[in-house]
Amino acid sequence: MDFQHTIQKEATISGVGLHTGYNVTLTFKPAPANYGYKFKRIDLPDSPIINADVDNVTDVSRGTTLTQGNASVNTVEHVLAALVGLEIDNCLIELDNLETPILDGSAVGFINILKQAGREKQDVARQYIEIDDLIEFTDAENRVEMIALPAKEYNLRVMIDYNSPVLGLQHADLDTISDFAKNISPSRTFCFLHELEMLLEHNLIKGGDLNNAIVVVDKVIDETENKRLSKIFNKPDVMVKEEGILNNLELHFPNEPARHKLLDVIGDLALVGKPLKAKIIASRPGHKSNVAFAKKIKQYYKDAKGKEIVPKYNPATKPLYDINKISKTLPHKYPFLLVDKIIELTQEYVVGVKNVTFNEHFFQGHFPGNPVMPGVLILEALAQTGGILAMQQFPDPENYDTYFLKIDQAKFKNMVVPGDTLIMKLELLGPIRRGLVEMKATAFVGNNIATEAVMLAKIQRKENR
Repeated sequence: MDFQHTIQKEATISGVGLHTGYNVTLTFKPAPANYGYKFKRIDLPDSPIINADVDNVTDVSRGTTLTQGNASVNTVEHVLAALVGLEIDNCLIELDNLETPILDGSAVGFINILKQAGREKQDVARQYIEIDDLIEFTDAENRVEMIALPAKEYNLRVMIDYNSPVLGLQHADLDTISDFAKNISPSRTFCFLHELEMLLEHNLIKGGDLNNAIVVVDKVIDETENKRLSKIFNKPDVMVKEEGILNNLELHFPNEPARHKLLDVIGDLALVGKPLKAKIIASRPGHKSNVAFAKKIKQYYKDAKGKEIVPKYNPATKPLYDINKISKTLPHKYPFLLVDKIIELTQEYVVGVKNVTFNEHFFQGHFPGNPVMPGVLILEALAQTGGILAMQQFPDPENYDTYFLKIDQAKFKNMVVPGDTLIMKLELLGPIRRGLVEMKATAFVGNNIATEAVMLAKIQRKENR
């Protein structure tokens, strides 16, 4: 089971905002499980909090801006990418100004202080957004294409193409998120010289200098132009290197611009609110397309969450546990053993089958002439199935019993009648501690939910009763 993580202690870093030029101090703080990412503007009255949610995006023109109520925070993508890259799920990000610090234009500064803060495991399972179908986003005008495909983990491939003789066509790949810190986080933002001059002329990058961006030069410039640039940037001996990059920085990677775009995609997609299990392929992405794509993924998750995925059952497939093995594992026996097969079993969930027939003894009285399986027995069948999940940790499960402690949120949505096949799925909601097992239980008939509940049970050795 994957668990959520926060940081062990606070971590602080200072710098200037790229677009505002304001000095800002940013502090990462530990947060409880299921908290997610939130920004806190401690410079404003009442220190308002802004959720890192794609629905709070209000500007994508020169970075990603979040606004909630009257409070905003600018250029959040590098901070969020660092948290995702280190698989930190819950964090409060305090800052004393409008914009996060640009640092060197990459995410490596945030990575370094987060590593110093350390990761702390939390006793709550990670909840992923898993992609089971193709999700597409296109922007024909800007030639942007983004897709999400099913995958066992989060990986990305990004292509950029600016019709630039200097950059050419570039690709960047991230096969596993654990490689982010080393292979992606040092990649700095980039811009073209003509864009930089325009932004400076309109006072739109007050915190920008030649130390926090790769400057791409697509045109030939003469000595006079070199001197003019030296004056603009307050840097002696400005010149263009052979590869068409201003002599402000040495590239960390030949495809550093593409890697930085991949970094931005990760930061912007963090706004869906949960870690992803998906393969992301993005052609010519930007903040506008990233945010639009994140909204599509969030909507997909909302739609999927409303539809429980019914476990697939093929009666011809040999079960993992047949009735004989189930009988040896569980203390229940005829006429109270209510599980016929176990067809799936992992450390996190179990799927069992109950074939409902008219020969069940309880149909004699519930109800004569209108047989309906009692809801309490559906819950019992679910609990017995969950017992298989709990008992697998013991080499001698026959020496243990399980007892109900609590049932919450029980709902009976459809009747179960003779001839139905009950498919039962039990999922752990947390680690088994001191013999306590909490599970989400769902019983299906066909594609419909019959019963669902949250169950708490206790495992106890028989001689300790």
